[in-house]
Amino acid sequence: MASVSVSAQLNKAVRQQYMSLPQGGRCQVTYVWIDGTGQGLRNKTRTLDQEPKSIHDIPEWNFDGSSTYQAEGSNSDMYLIPVAMFRDPFILDPNKLVLCEVLKYNRLPAESNHRARCNKIMEQVKEHCIWFGMEQEYTLYGVDEHPFGWPKNGYPKPQGPYYCAVGADCAYGRDIVESHYKACLYAGVNIYGTNAEVMPSQWEFQVGPCEGIDMGDHLWMARFLLHRVCEDFGVILTLDPKPMTGNWNGAGCHTNVSTKVMRDEGGSSMFIEDATEKLGKRHNKHIELYDPNGGKDNLRRLTGRCETSSIHDFSTGVANRAASIRIPRHVGQQGKGYFEDRRPAANCDPYSVTMIMAETMLLDPEDHDKEYSYEDYMLGKEES
Repeated sequence: MASVSVSAQLNKAVRQQYMSLPQGGRCQVTYVWIDGTGQGLRNKTRTLDQEPKSIHDIPEWNFDGSSTYQAEGSNSDMYLIPVAMFRDPFILDPNKLVLCEVLKYNRLPAESNHRARCNKIMEQVKEHCIWFGMEQEYTLYGVDEHPFGWPKNGYPKPQGPYYCAVGADCAYGRDIVESHYKACLYAGVNIYGTNAEVMPSQWEFQVGPCEGIDMGDHLWMARFLLHRVCEDFGVILTLDPKPMTGNWNGAGCHTNVSTKVMRDEGGSSMFIEDATEKLGKRHNKHIELYDPNGGKDNLRRLTGRCETSSIHDFSTGVANRAASIRIPRHVGQQGKGYFEDRRPAANCDPYSVTMIMAETMLLDPEDHDKEYSYEDYMLGKEES
């Protein structure tokens, strides 16, 4: 069995004794933010005198950015700006979890704060009522960084019996999956479903449909909840797009998207065809934004094998899981609906993914592509 953390072996009955103590009408609020890696999540907690009724009741806060890869020690204070509030499934009501944007000392967005730019784009395309649904694949590790449940000195049976499987020999870590699902429902995350994936110890949950900026907010909070649940069970969550080399599936974050006209009766095929044509013209730009390292992570995953397309080519297909863009069969039959972009990596920033999808489909981004680098594009330097 994969090793678990020392903390997970502490006596949870003792902890519960303290968790049941009254709070005297006061409220614990945990601030959650994305660190300078663009992948890691950080959090810290403060007391409010009463339960906040909305995000506007939660004050700004600050933290030491030199300890989160976000600032130099000589100028390290960073601002936490609350943007989305959720119920806390770990210490329960009236306590809250609050997702925050990070601003620098000059109150400009931090380099890893892609939400700020995403929100601007979503406001520009608001009339189109763009919906997203993201399928977050992930892998469970023991604290020895070996896949949870895998033999210590070998490999499990080849892929085949694990996808949507049941049974102790096929499904590794279901307690974590079901606990995370309940935590999301309690918190108010718009979780849609979950299933075991193709590689053993690999799972998926889906969030959505969410409109505009809500997609990124809900997926980041769902990730935070999963990290915390894994912490309680003493295992590690990894979003590595290719955690195991060889003939093992990688991990993606397939993104389903539709606009109002795509969902309306008739006309869907024409609008989907128009959208996918635009996506194809900006394939390389999308690849740069579909993982936090400018496409380098996806290079290991998008090989044209193991249910992926090639990172070098753009393709579409009905019910084709080896295409860049998959159009579900029922969408083609009904003449309305959505399509799935299968390129985003598991460790993508959903703000970056949804931002560039909305921009490519619904705005005119050609000038940006000609003039600005990947780094400038994500920092919004074209607006300065």
